[in-house]
Amino acid sequence: MSAPFLSLTVASEDGVMRLRLAGVLDYDTSDGLIERAGACVEEDPRAGQLHLDCEKLRLCDSTGLSALLMIHRRTTDRGITLFLDNPPPFLERMLDVTGTRHLFAAENETSRQSRSDEIRETTD
Repeated sequence: MSAPFLSLTVASEDGVMRLRLAGVLDYDTSDGLIERAGACVEEDPRAGQLHLDCEKLRLCDSTGLSALLMIHRRTTDRGITLFLDNPPPFLERMLDVTGTRHLFAAENETSRQSRSDEIRETTD
């Protein structure tokens, strides 16, 4: 059986960094995300935003959530706003259940609300 895979793609423009995640965010891959997000923050001292695009994330376990919280702590300490863009319903549910959703900015508040409504519909 092969190890979980997480692909990270970086783009930066005008103080806005984007890190696209694809695959599995878990015990085996979380350290790589933390290191890469840290490098993004260090690369551009003018950066005011870090966007984690989670659209292609297939799974996130408790270690993955812990990694997101560590990245949040580091970005907040530097005055950088951390966005979770396009979180899949399973990630939205994890953030809602753990009470951590408020820590992450959403690129589009309307989009986030519609996803939250979808989660309620499937879990009630």
